[in-house]
Amino acid sequence: MLGDLFQIFLYQPLFNLLIFLYNIVPGHDMGVAIIILTLMVRVLLYPLSRKSLESQKALQDLQPKMEELKKKYAQDKERLSKEMIRLYSENKVNPFSSCLPVLIQLPFFIAVFQVFRTGLTNGSFDLLYPFITHPGVLNPVTLGIMDLAKAQPILAVLAGGAQYFQNKMLLVKKQPQVKGSKDESTMAIMNKQMSIMMPALTVFIGFTLPGGLTLYWLVTTLLMFIQQKWLMKDQDKSEKPKEIQKEIQIEAQ
Repeated sequence: MLGDLFQIFLYQPLFNLLIFLYNIVPGHDMGVAIIILTLMVRVLLYPLSRKSLESQKALQDLQPKMEELKKKYAQDKERLSKEMIRLYSENKVNPFSSCLPVLIQLPFFIAVFQVFRTGLTNGSFDLLYPFITHPGVLNPVTLGIMDLAKAQPILAVLAGGAQYFQNKMLLVKKQPQVKGSKDESTMAIMNKQMSIMMPALTVFIGFTLPGGLTLYWLVTTLLMFIQQKWLMKDQDKSEKPKEIQKEIQIEAQ
């Protein structure tokens, strides 16, 4: 039952969209079709990805205060739990809100994986809608040099590099200092480790995946990087007037 719903509402629409794009792009270039498909998927999932990035940044901004509470109530776990909940409530932050959008997007990623695993090998043509032209035989080679039906290490390395810089963008963001908090918290160390491990894992897995899926992941990461940079720049602009107001209040005192 779930498998049928997954095929009808996710796999089949994405597969038909890919074939439609393949049919209309100049030269029937599969790589160009995949890039356009990725752009469409990212636009569709933009509200979810924006919410996830906002929640991630909000949690990061609270990290120094969280570390201060952990230090202050290290021997009183019950009080620590209450104070953490109060901190989240006062700042209107849900610690799980950054995970939910990712979980919702997961079925899309699985559907795309299935499309590139079977679609690029001339499979699933029986699932084409009546108004989608049958392409005959798909040519998975893009730019005349890269077979996207096979693993492409260069794309895997580029995807891992893009993910590394995306993660690093948040890590290099200067955090507010709170008296009593550690300069280098355990969470900060873990975040730095993950910023290296996750890209490395992307490269490792990318060596085994079809190049089409790795290209999708690369373009997705680049778009997330741009969105993240724009979001942080927009938030910095909105926070600047608050900082100026605080300085005025301090000088007035």
